[in-house]
Amino acid sequence: MAYIVALTGGIGSGKTTIANAFAALGVPIVDADIISRQVVEPGSPALAAIVAHFGQDILLPDSTLNRPLLRHKIFSNPQQKAWLNALLHPLIQQETQRQIKNTDALYVLWVVPLLIENNISHLADRVLVVDVTPEEQIQRTITRDNITRQHVERIIAAQASRAERLSLADDIISNHDGEHQQQDDIVKLHQKYQQLAKQAQQENAK
Repeated sequence: MAYIVALTGGIGSGKTTIANAFAALGVPIVDADIISRQVVEPGSPALAAIVAHFGQDILLPDSTLNRPLLRHKIFSNPQQKAWLNALLHPLIQQETQRQIKNTDALYVLWVVPLLIENNISHLADRVLVVDVTPEEQIQRTITRDNITRQHVERIIAAQASRAERLSLADDIISNHDGEHQQQDDIVKLHQKYQQLAKQAQQENAK
């Protein structure tokens, strides 16, 4: 199986931008956010279970999941959040593993925002953290999602702290506003991960 590099970071850190830069170098991307949408597409057993639990108003007029409403329902309700996680996390992990196993690249970039919060960092060979300041997170998310500062601050408070992410990082890429060296850093990391993946292959072959 391919060597797994987990890319994580808080909301507004720029994970997608960094992941796209790796993808441009030919690295396969396995994105937990995309998979989390796939497992609740119309007609899926998971969506049917969510509707049965929360009611028909959890659907939009086009029969897709009303994700903002769902987030609102579980955000301040630990029991509902636990129920949803118990339903979706096994499905997301199953599809994640399927995608990783189906790649023939040296390594894959597993983009997973809640890597630390869900205690799944052990599933990766290496952890890459996108680091920004909380204020940068706030300003970017307000601009991107057109939501209030208070709303963003609540989301950040519910996520792992910057210090917690950095403490678990094998590698760190800074994505601060005004910095322009990320591409050079990404190329160096790409070369490093290729080498680590080759080493892992050789050790597994012994």
